[in-house]
Amino acid sequence: MADKYSGACFCGSVEIEVSGSPEAMGYCHCSSCRSWSAAPVNAFTLWKPENVKITKGAEFVGKFTKTPASDRQFCTKCGGHLLTVHPTFGLTDVYAATIPSYPFSPAVHVNYPENVMRIKDGLPKLKDYPAEIGGSGQIVPE
Repeated sequence: MADKYSGACFCGSVEIEVSGSPEAMGYCHCSSCRSWSAAPVNAFTLWKPENVKITKGAEFVGKFTKTPASDRQFCTKCGGHLLTVHPTFGLTDVYAATIPSYPFSPAVHVNYPENVMRIKDGLPKLKDYPAEIGGSGQIVPE
C-alpha cells in the first residue's frame, strides 16, 4: 500500500489526500505564488495528478485561472487554498501547508530572481524552472 497523507482547507470542509511520493518539493518565489499565498514565498509539493484526490467537500472547491499554466483551487466556504493544477507541467501542486503531516523536504527554489526574501539554505536557486519541465534550468546566485 502506498503512503497516504491527508490535509484540509482552513475550515475543514474540503479534505485532500496525496499518495506515493511527490515529483518535486521546493519553494517558489514568483509574484503570482507570493500574491496567491499572501506570503513572501510559497512551499510546494508537485504530484502526478492521479496521486491527488479530493476526498471530502468537492462541491466546495472553487477555481481561479489567471493564466493557462495555473488552475488554482480553493475552498468556497473559507477561501482556504488547496492546490494548483499545472497542465503545462502535467503536475499538481499541493501546498505543503495543506498536507502538514507530509515530511516536507525541499530540494530547490524556483523563480528566485523574483524573491522578496532571500533564503540562504544552500539549495539550488533557479532563474525559472528546471529544464525537464520547460525552464532554463539556469542556477542563479544565492
